[in-house]
Amino acid sequence: MNVKVPVSGKLAARVVFITGAARGQGRSHAIGAAREGADVILTDVVAPLDGVDYELPTRDDLDQVVKEVEALGQRAIAFEADVRDLDALQAGLDAAVAELGRLDVVVANAGILGAMGKTWEVSKADWDRLIDVNLTGVWHTVKVAVPHMISAGNGGSVVLISSIAGKLGIPNVAAYVSAKHALVGLAGSLANEGAEFGIRANTVHPTNVDTPMINNPEAARLFRPDLEHPTFDDAAEPLGRINLLPVPWVQAQDITDAVLWLASDESKYVTGASIPVDAGMLSKYHG
Repeated sequence: MNVKVPVSGKLAARVVFITGAARGQGRSHAIGAAREGADVILTDVVAPLDGVDYELPTRDDLDQVVKEVEALGQRAIAFEADVRDLDALQAGLDAAVAELGRLDVVVANAGILGAMGKTWEVSKADWDRLIDVNLTGVWHTVKVAVPHMISAGNGGSVVLISSIAGKLGIPNVAAYVSAKHALVGLAGSLANEGAEFGIRANTVHPTNVDTPMINNPEAARLFRPDLEHPTFDDAAEPLGRINLLPVPWVQAQDITDAVLWLASDESKYVTGASIPVDAGMLSKYHG
């Protein structure tokens, strides 16, 4: 008989649900949660999406995260789902919670970058796709997850991964900016609604993070329109100028550190907050 050995850590004996978990920030959050003693439920779309010009993760990527979590001695359940598909998200999460027995933390991390161009030039299809993934998909995640947390009666933490674009008006990505701003309002409403159940809700606002979402030719062209075929390294100089601290971007682990704090009892009285992990971008004086 396999007996799970008790573990220590700030998330010991808890279950964490992470969307967009196959790579990048989501993978980092999953491994970080496991290191802190949590079992994890992982989902990702693992298929190409129309209108997304960079390569998306595969099922092999998602399965690899499961292996990495299990190598840390924690349980992991993964299922494929597009966060736009409410029924698939509901079915996958219901089955995973039934197996693991509870749900304590939700990290709504899934998102895409796209619909680039002047606000009035973006097509309706591109706008709808990005809003559906980055905003409605987050609402879907909350909708399927929070009832499990309420039923368990253990309280919990909901962390919505916004962006520094959820605090600033950044040109040429109006749909992305709109969705990420909206997550602040969503978290604020949820913080008020969830308080009676001991459920907290907060947003995290990263600056540029070295993940495939921006480490790709399409994003590089956004940052270096003066070059015909820019690389991510070509974007280092303009990206470095927007941060207060002397770095062009941060790593996924830097965001994970904030997520784990919000997921844990170390932040037990923090709710309805917007936490920047932005290398000082918001505070930088541009006069």
